Amino acid sequence: MSGAPVAGIPTDGEIAVLGLARSGRAVATLLARRGHSVYVSDSSASPGLEATAAELRDEGIAAQVGGHDLARISRAALVVVSPGIPPDAAPLAAAREHGVQVLSEVEVALRALERASVVAVTGTNGKSTTTAMAGGILQELVGDAVIAGNIGRPLSEVALRESAPPWIALELSSFQLHDTPTLSPKVGVLTNLSPDHLDRYASVAEYYADKALLFRNATGGSTWVSNADDADSATMIAGVPGRHTRFSLESRADAWLDAGSSTLMLGGTALMPRRDLPLLGKHNVANALAAALAVSVADEAFSDADARGRIAEALRNFQPLRHRLELLGESRGVQWINDSKATNVGATLVALEAMERPTVLLLGGRHKGEPYAPLAAEIRRTVKRVIAYGEAAPLIAAELGAVTEVHRAGDSFDEAIALAGKSAERGDAVLLSPACSSYDMFTSYEERGDRFRELVAGMNR
Repeated sequence: MSGAPVAGIPTDGEIAVLGLARSGRAVATLLARRGHSVYVSDSSASPGLEATAAELRDEGIAAQVGGHDLARISRAALVVVSPGIPPDAAPLAAAREHGVQVLSEVEVALRALERASVVAVTGTNGKSTTTAMAGGILQELVGDAVIAGNIGRPLSEVALRESAPPWIALELSSFQLHDTPTLSPKVGVLTNLSPDHLDRYASVAEYYADKALLFRNATGGSTWVSNADDADSATMIAGVPGRHTRFSLESRADAWLDAGSSTLMLGGTALMPRRDLPLLGKHNVANALAAALAVSVADEAFSDADARGRIAEALRNFQPLRHRLELLGESRGVQWINDSKATNVGATLVALEAMERPTVLLLGGRHKGEPYAPLAAEIRRTVKRVIAYGEAAPLIAAELGAVTEVHRAGDSFDEAIALAGKSAERGDAVLLSPACSSYDMFTSYEERGDRFRELVAGMNR
């Protein structure tokens, strides 16, 4: 694909792209094919990155691995940053020092996809599932709709298509929102708010400030979906211009759970029985309500009786996302559940609330600055033993040792899983819901979850 330069992106200088992972590669390719001069660099070095760099060079893109040319970045017309690069990284500091504008990969892609309608989803927990559900519903309704963003597929890959999709379900992290100044979605969704990423933000207020950037371009014509049960969300959206719709598990709203009949509702109309939603946990009911509501208010054609039937059908057919309360199976009467995506305390709390069996809980990884005490009540309710592993193990043991039995597995993830297997009895569940990042032992929560899956499969052979 080739075409005119991306709107608002400089053509009279070099664009510096930071990061050679999937999003960096995609946006570098997009910019180059649109006629922009591109230099891309990554501080890491590996055979995989070297191969990626070689492929980009074949497209006329200057590519460097194992470091950044700070002088070159300081001279750039624009810097495009991948979400995994912290704000205090040297190349970003160099850009700021020399007055170089920094944009996210999402921002560049949105400018290239200016005609697409976007349902944008952010929040602390549930945003991936909500995005996937909204995308699945849109696909059921219009056929050509894509799911992209923080969920795993870079938006720039979508922008490389020969023709842009009419609808996009877009997950946005706080890091992406920070550098995406022109975002103006057809519908914006705020799933919930709780402390997270305190290893990267100086305070909860600073983290929430980036989440609030979803609303930075709000007008009277904007449409928003938010969580009526979440006080912090209500505070954030107070005074935001536009049409506000809300979902709730606790009371009647624009989308809500009728607890008496156990039915998901859109306004005053039944959408589907709870038993038809193939996901564990009340939080996934909330995610389904948020997704259904977001699509139903996105276009008048999505709100009639036929559309509601198709929305319900899409939700019935929804498959749980990998690493998010993913049931791996049952062996010798023990249920194994992979919730590796739970990288903060709030996400682990949601997972524990969904548990119905006595649970052996695997907690650990790299500490993110949050206390583990908020887990205490749910641990008392359902957890028979905590297996603590990784860098955070001493903190977990210190904070939760008075709440339940905590076994420390040290620095071996494999040892932690083996210990969990020995601790579980028929009728129990083993839940990997770490409440920590994976970066002490793994490159991502996906790698951690995949290793868990491998170990569980080995036990079951």
